[in-house]
Amino acid sequence: MTSQYRAAVLGSPIAHSLSPALHRAGYAALGMAGEWRYDRFEVDEAALPGFVEGLDPAEWAGLSLTMPLKRAILPLLDEVSATALSVDAVNTVVIGPDGSRRGDNTDIPGLVNALHERGIERVDSAAVLGAGATASSALAALAQVCTGEVTAYVRSPERAAEMRALGERLGLTVRTAAWERAAEALATPLTISTTPAGATDGFAAAVPAAPGALFDVLYHPWPTKLVAACAERGATVLGGLDLLVHQAVLQFEQFTGVRPGPLAAMRAAGEAALADG
Repeated sequence: MTSQYRAAVLGSPIAHSLSPALHRAGYAALGMAGEWRYDRFEVDEAALPGFVEGLDPAEWAGLSLTMPLKRAILPLLDEVSATALSVDAVNTVVIGPDGSRRGDNTDIPGLVNALHERGIERVDSAAVLGAGATASSALAALAQVCTGEVTAYVRSPERAAEMRALGERLGLTVRTAAWERAAEALATPLTISTTPAGATDGFAAAVPAAPGALFDVLYHPWPTKLVAACAERGATVLGGLDLLVHQAVLQFEQFTGVRPGPLAAMRAAGEAALADG
């Protein structure tokens, strides 16, 4: 067995990824920096099969995947966890000593753990803004947190149908509403916003006097106008760094076999990287 183990994040574009800073900080915190290295590689869907097939299992322990690879990786895996199958998206690949490749999704438990850390264990209703891949993970997380109905605010009938169908698969009651009404979500106990930067800025002026908790998966720019408006009215707010750190520590644990992973050190590294950026 090699004296140094490797992991990396793949995606396109990838230069902005904070994953190397988080994982390297984890290695440093536990005295593992001499044994482990973590890199980033620009890899698109076309290049993914060749990259994965070229990995030496005596050296490589795992991969973190970001867009556009979370679904493209599925045919290249030997095993996929039930969590990842629930949303047809893999962000974590663990490479066994025999070269086997197991796919998992740590975004979903990462969302749940981030909410639990802030005291949000159960809500009786919730809302999701958006309908992309992250919104699917949000629904899967809410299946563990929300005891009642989830409203998804979306821009197209096609995406609305996809969100309702996913809700059925997850055993979650999902109703959909037009994006133009998305400000109504802020009155629910918990809203998870999965939209691009600027998409929710127009709702900041419509935040109610006593808003529910808001989890905005963006970490740059931060805070968003909507987050700032909710925080000003006393709401609990969570951001993309909360998700990033919690999903990364779960990856760290799977890659290294060390549990619990160094959450505080990885969070501090993420905060420092964003402050420098």
